Amino acid sequence: MIWILVFILAVALFFLPQWWVGRVLKRHSHEREDFPGTGGELALHLINAHGLEGVQVEATEAGDHYDPVDKMVRLTPDKLEGRSLTAIVVAAHEVGHAIQDHNKEKTFNARISAAKFANVAQRITPIAFWISPMLAFVSPAASRVTLGIAVISILASTLVHLITLPVEWDASFGKALPILEKGEYLNEQDMKDAHTILLAAALTYVAGSLASLLNVWRWLRYFRH
Repeated sequence: MIWILVFILAVALFFLPQWWVGRVLKRHSHEREDFPGTGGELALHLINAHGLEGVQVEATEAGDHYDPVDKMVRLTPDKLEGRSLTAIVVAAHEVGHAIQDHNKEKTFNARISAAKFANVAQRITPIAFWISPMLAFVSPAASRVTLGIAVISILASTLVHLITLPVEWDASFGKALPILEKGEYLNEQDMKDAHTILLAAALTYVAGSLASLLNVWRWLRYFRH
């Protein structure tokens, strides 16, 4: 019975936030003739206004993000060329990450380091899970050690989720919203809607962290038996 509840909780954590975010973003994705520029143009403006030398903006199909290696704010075409509230808010959020990088903020750098470690760990995890059952016939102790390595690898992914949450929260509510408000880029109602958009996006990271913790708990429970 408990595993059914765990499965239902995992599905809810994964799909419900994604559904709500999609709904919120779509609601504010219509073109606005009263906006003087696109998301891409706002991103370039904010980059120049904050003296982020070397940071550029380009289109991507891989999802909106900031690349700290190439110093590139990447926006999907609808955000880069769109004049919607979603485009403006997302552009400001990604520039928020560029500001974090420019300021060499500890949590931002910690996330980068953790992500590199997690990428290596993700390659180890399937190998460890594959070897562990075979070792059980030869050496149960070695099998448990291998399984432990796999669990540690999963923990690395969980660590990235946990570090990502405050980084994303700061990019949204510590950087993007204050910038939009101080610069008077949006009216009062648009600022309220911008807060909703960023809150919806943050919820996906909260859900990701909870789902990752749930996955670790499942494997640790199995490991104890």
